[in-house]
Amino acid sequence: MNFSIHQASHIGNRRFNQDRVAYVISNDASLLVLADGMGGHMHGELAASLAIDTFVESFGRVTRPRIADPDEFILECMHNAHERIMSLPHDNDMGGFPGTTCVAALIQDGRMYWGHAGDSRLYLLRDGKVATRTIDHSAVQQWVDSGQLTAEEARVHPQRNHITHCLGGIDDVFYMEHGAPVVLQSGDVLLLGSDGLWGPFTDPELVEAFAAGSVADVLDNLIATAVWRENGHSDNVTGLALRWGDSETGHDTAEPVSHVLEIP
Repeated sequence: MNFSIHQASHIGNRRFNQDRVAYVISNDASLLVLADGMGGHMHGELAASLAIDTFVESFGRVTRPRIADPDEFILECMHNAHERIMSLPHDNDMGGFPGTTCVAALIQDGRMYWGHAGDSRLYLLRDGKVATRTIDHSAVQQWVDSGQLTAEEARVHPQRNHITHCLGGIDDVFYMEHGAPVVLQSGDVLLLGSDGLWGPFTDPELVEAFAAGSVADVLDNLIATAVWRENGHSDNVTGLALRWGDSETGHDTAEPVSHVLEIP
């Protein structure tokens, strides 16, 4: 498989960074996963770390050398991560269990399989536009869908971070959503981002940013700009970007190699 890839994170203006991100590469399949932990007092970073660990460990265990059922793999990883989070010790006085959003993509046989819970997003950028992306699990998104808010109003709404689904959380209710598999084309860009990354930008701005330059330079510049635009109120800002195509770097590794971003 030929692609360039880069992941990065910034704490923003928070006391702690509760975002987590990783990717795993093998000859026949590659995994991208990002999680945004919620609830500072409930240690959301633990929930996010468990989500990342579940995907990475499962990929290494079941890739022989391919994933038999990519959609089922993503569903099982999400559900297992949820169960692991719900088994953590918790304090009812603090509101219950920690929670995390999660978005994951599996690339195999030139196709992308993907799923998510919450409002961390995956974008597929192609030919100068957003070809497809996840739809947030949030109250604000529901208001957009029903016509009560425009997309621009939703982008700045004070309740835009109130999500309706996650892994873990106060209620033991598991839900994730699959996207339809997509055949990748040369030049496609995949972008996974926490809300701290995509929130300060419009979709056209993200498309324009990746129109030129390496994914590493573009992603690093987006993260810096996201922090700057929030003017002292930035959330954690985390992203993972991949550009697919024959002109990109070739990856040749018989055994899965994991790259989990170290976040203090």
